[in-house]
Amino acid sequence: MCFSPEASFAGGVVISAIGIFTILKVHKPSQIIFASIPLFFGVQQIAEGFLWLTLPYPEYLIFQKISTYLFLMMAEVIWPVMIPLSVLLMEKNTRKRKIVWAMLGLGISVSMYYGFCLLFFHVTPRVNGFHIKYFTDFPQFMANVAVIVYMIATITPLFISSIKRMFILGILMSLSCLITVLFFRLYLASVWCFFAALISGVIYWILSDSKKKFNFDKLRRVYSSDLNPRGTD
Repeated sequence: MCFSPEASFAGGVVISAIGIFTILKVHKPSQIIFASIPLFFGVQQIAEGFLWLTLPYPEYLIFQKISTYLFLMMAEVIWPVMIPLSVLLMEKNTRKRKIVWAMLGLGISVSMYYGFCLLFFHVTPRVNGFHIKYFTDFPQFMANVAVIVYMIATITPLFISSIKRMFILGILMSLSCLITVLFFRLYLASVWCFFAALISGVIYWILSDSKKKFNFDKLRRVYSSDLNPRGTD
């Protein structure tokens, strides 16, 4: 989280707890990746908490690097694939699945780009006021394009999905992205992940609603079979 180590650890623990309860709401295998998103963010915020603690101490450089690359791998390599893939697995509409497939392709492309950059270029995290800024020497000519593709891959599937209330998650993600770009552009990775972590609690609500509908449909099928047993007219 982007304000202090205490906020990072507290937020990480709370969001991880929400993540565990969200996973318990899973009633279809196709929902597992989507349900794992809050827990994913909880672990990510804890990783940045350790980075906050180790940055003032050069003797803990190895722990700084582990925390830095764990945070950025989750933010820049896993996240742009995780969102479209999770939506794709749950989507049943054939036409919409084709569009989400395209979003997944974009996500994989930007994921590979950031993975290449993290592997072959340098990252230096520094505390700047109440935020952590990740200084990089990634190719500048690709920077804006990569960010745009990243946003398209991670936000668009939420609006395309036919899952009930998924668009609300898309709206919240879009607003958080806009606020981050307007007011915290220098700390984009850290601050947007912070907002996204808080918003991911909506996933619990989406899956809770889905589970209620699943249980209702299951009860209705049982009731219908009792009224119309096999072998009767």
